[in-house]
Amino acid sequence: MDGPGQAGWDAIVAAPERALIALDYDGVLAPIVADPDQAVPAPGAVETLRRLAGQVGTLAVVTGRPAEVVVRLGGLDSVPGLLVEGQYGAEHWAAGRLTTPDDPPEVVAAKPDLPAALAEAGADPGVWVEDKRLALVVHTRRTQDPDGELDRLRPALERFAGRYGLEPHPGKMVMELRPPGFDKGGVLRRLAGERRPAAVLFAGDDVGDLPGFAAVEELRRAGTPGLTVASASTEAAEVADAADIAADGPAGVVALLARLADAVDAGGNRPG
Repeated sequence: MDGPGQAGWDAIVAAPERALIALDYDGVLAPIVADPDQAVPAPGAVETLRRLAGQVGTLAVVTGRPAEVVVRLGGLDSVPGLLVEGQYGAEHWAAGRLTTPDDPPEVVAAKPDLPAALAEAGADPGVWVEDKRLALVVHTRRTQDPDGELDRLRPALERFAGRYGLEPHPGKMVMELRPPGFDKGGVLRRLAGERRPAAVLFAGDDVGDLPGFAAVEELRRAGTPGLTVASASTEAAEVADAADIAADGPAGVVALLARLADAVDAGGNRPG
């Protein structure tokens, strides 16, 4: 790795106490699984987060999931000083305290009507809806042709979202319907504005993480060094293409973060 990404790495190593490291959860710290309630961190992930928490100024998990769910699944309450930005920044968890908004009226109105809309669209029986309270997520991973089913349902879901003032956001075998104004790029911009970091790292795995990569690029153009890391998979090749460095799934991300922690301890070293 060379260029802006290497400059971001070097800046984190040079001044870790002023760095911001933000990481997605599913697909980055935890492998993607068929049952989201079974998504636990990759081996060594929590231990590496604990190391980084003692080294960097701001360590955050930025996820589309409810913050408390990720904290519970990951055992993240054991990581001192960790911030968890849940539901694309609508929720904030820190030091055991959760701040969350009221139920969005758009979601409240849409929720009872979504099953009928899916039935009208002829959805496969394997399609299921996750109620995240602040958003609704249509999953196709359990169908025979997950990508094909999502493509087939996309027009109907986009029309449905428009009727209720929701934004449709596609991902890996999912379509999330959420109120406008929330994405991972917005979370990073807010954290950068609050923390004024000397360097930023963001790691993601899905198309929903691309706004986070864009935010890092904006920060770089404004003079803050940054590094983007993809947890690479065949399901979202464009994410690896957009990143400075592609790691081999969550295990690769954990290994990269451990090398970063080592480099901070040693005062240098390249990511390889």
